[in-house]
Amino acid sequence: MMFFHFTIGFVDVWVAGQIDHTVQAAVGLVSQSLFFFLVIGMAMANGSVAAISQSIGAGLQKRALRFISMVLALGFLCGMIIWVAGRLFKWQFLSLLQVPETILPVTGYFLDVFLLLLPAYYLMVVTNAVFRAQKMVLIPLASTAIAAVVNAFTDFGFGLGWFGLPAFGYKGVAWATFASVSAATAFNIVMLFRHGLLRPSSFPQLRWMRRALPYLLKVALPTGGMQLLWHLGYMVLFAITASLPYDSVNALAGMTAGMRVESLLFLPAFAFNMTGSILVGNSLGAGRRDEALRIALRLIGIACGSMTVVGLIMWPFIDPLAAFLAPEPAVTRQAVTYLIYNILSVPFTVASMTLGGIMTGAGATIYTFAIYSSATWLVRLPVAYVLGHLVWQDAEGVYLAMLVSQIFQSSAMLYVLLRRDWYRFSMIKRNNSRNTPGALPPLEGAKTNVRPTV
Repeated sequence: MMFFHFTIGFVDVWVAGQIDHTVQAAVGLVSQSLFFFLVIGMAMANGSVAAISQSIGAGLQKRALRFISMVLALGFLCGMIIWVAGRLFKWQFLSLLQVPETILPVTGYFLDVFLLLLPAYYLMVVTNAVFRAQKMVLIPLASTAIAAVVNAFTDFGFGLGWFGLPAFGYKGVAWATFASVSAATAFNIVMLFRHGLLRPSSFPQLRWMRRALPYLLKVALPTGGMQLLWHLGYMVLFAITASLPYDSVNALAGMTAGMRVESLLFLPAFAFNMTGSILVGNSLGAGRRDEALRIALRLIGIACGSMTVVGLIMWPFIDPLAAFLAPEPAVTRQAVTYLIYNILSVPFTVASMTLGGIMTGAGATIYTFAIYSSATWLVRLPVAYVLGHLVWQDAEGVYLAMLVSQIFQSSAMLYVLLRRDWYRFSMIKRNNSRNTPGALPPLEGAKTNVRPTV
């Protein structure tokens, strides 16, 4: 699934680079902005993974179905609200990004299309999380494969005019993303109905939602805060790069190209992140704390070891990969420098991302929020500004700051895993105590030692 995510971003950036380097820079800015707008959806997805996987681990299938209906409704509603807000404050948002005048019209067009896509994108993110929590991982795999195929066909067809189709340039690239996400979302909704995971009878009553929502928010709010500050931090990083004293547009395009090559290494780390959240959530839901820790340690070892090997294999090919994705020499040089620093950070980045998934499965997202936010705002951005604007006065200072922040982030997350009581955030502990504030009501047919409260 992560490989297909990689191909979507890779094709977008390659096609944009064939059109013009200014389009490539605009794609980088707006793609990062899209992640910012998806913050709430990602937070709800993480909250739903914790709640659903722990419910399944505890044998509470009806509870899991009710959580599914609730998060889908909330996801679609939030997508609509953010779409409206984004349209109202579009130009103020672009101004905050410090978008250079040369790429402002293209960036504005991409933003219009991506905002229109938000409701469907929210549903795609949440439904994929629902299937992962159920261990039905082949459905998200098929969904992202559909998105990748549709995106590639429409990118090449309507972006560059291949297959006898009209070439619309950057507009074709923008609508390719819209078509691919919409197709994947439609597939997911059909699969939910087909597998009986979404039906009117499973939608919870308001009194159940009032009892269930606190735990969902307990997991989702720190995750949402972390995602907000993390992606806002990336936007500030782009703004720092866009306002560099020298060669800012080429630096933006090079960073965009470098990130797409880098994602070949780091998107698999998201796979380990998701695996950790599912397996740890199931283990804690069944009350097996020791098993949860063993799974966590094994995942970290496998993730860091395997992706470090991949990084070493990729190292000799940095130059040709950068040149393929960013053919203009000035942009190629920027992409190469970016990749050198970020391949060096592979063990640290993969470790922190895997640990983030482990904390999500346990419901201990407050640790992820505190550490990720500190690494971004107290380490990465100050170091990037000082090195990029005051010391070296070019983009290399920004890239070094990214490496330094990943070392800090992974070290702090590992300390939490080994030294802090992160197990206490799991939902099953709340359900075993009748007097626990906000404990969820037992469902019909669920095994419990206390009388139902609803």
